[in-house]
Amino acid sequence: MKAFAYTTAKGEPRIGVETPEGKFNFSQIWRYYIEYKSFKQAPDLPFLQLMVELDYFSDETLVEVIETVKGFRPLKDLRLENDFVVQVPVSRPSKIICLGRNYAAHAKEWKSQVPDKPMFFAKLPSSLLPHRGVVEIPAGIGRVDHELELAVVMGRKARRVTEDKAMDYVAGYTIANDVTAREMQIQDIKTGKPWTLSKGMDTFCPMGPCLLPADAVPDPHNLEMELKVNGETRQKANSGDMVFKIPTLISHISRCITLEPGDIICTGTPEGTLPIAAGDVIEATIEGIGTLVNTVQEIPALL
Repeated sequence: MKAFAYTTAKGEPRIGVETPEGKFNFSQIWRYYIEYKSFKQAPDLPFLQLMVELDYFSDETLVEVIETVKGFRPLKDLRLENDFVVQVPVSRPSKIICLGRNYAAHAKEWKSQVPDKPMFFAKLPSSLLPHRGVVEIPAGIGRVDHELELAVVMGRKARRVTEDKAMDYVAGYTIANDVTAREMQIQDIKTGKPWTLSKGMDTFCPMGPCLLPADAVPDPHNLEMELKVNGETRQKANSGDMVFKIPTLISHISRCITLEPGDIICTGTPEGTLPIAAGDVIEATIEGIGTLVNTVQEIPALL
């Protein structure tokens, strides 16, 4: 079962859930559930990230709540039609940590070596962009590329976690597009500067459209991935092609940096990273999660 964050026509935040019967207002379903169960101290859940932070987010919980409420109240009145706007699944992560060269074929296409241990960099939370949002490319910055990635959302505070326990800390999975100002990044590499600007511009981290609970994914290292631009396939791979798997990434990061609930790990991109331009439509798909769709436009040059 998939969950997603959305705002109503009035701009009110809500949690949505996608079932075989359609899409529903889970925030209201949750209210009915806690009233029925007389959980007087249970919190309201208008934000998907809040559900993650409270460690409530799981496929088991979603199913239990929905099935319980269906037993005493029809859900048809809570069905979502078209009067809502999908938002990023987690809108306030304390950090977005990304992997460089975590697919061997991607390293090869850029004539780079596969690192002997995970190579990390960060994107800024302010770069997040929802499904159907517009990637804004400042005029004159040169080549900008798409980078399809499986994103891991943390569900529990993780510090100095061992690999064998790492997956216990994952809330779920979503899709990310690590949009990169490539010419700027290449210049930064040549001069020994960090990639913060080339990776972290506003709108340079599209993410969504939903969050798939970790307990609904039998193997996150066996998911088909594909990115299309204007209907043409650019990237096609399997998440199993990662050099360093998710438990290794969580363990390595948490040795030095505490991961908080809602934090995001972007696990690297496969080969096929190519330029995007104004007018493009980008469709990033990962098996079981769905398709993240974004358009591209040019904005005035940087000052």
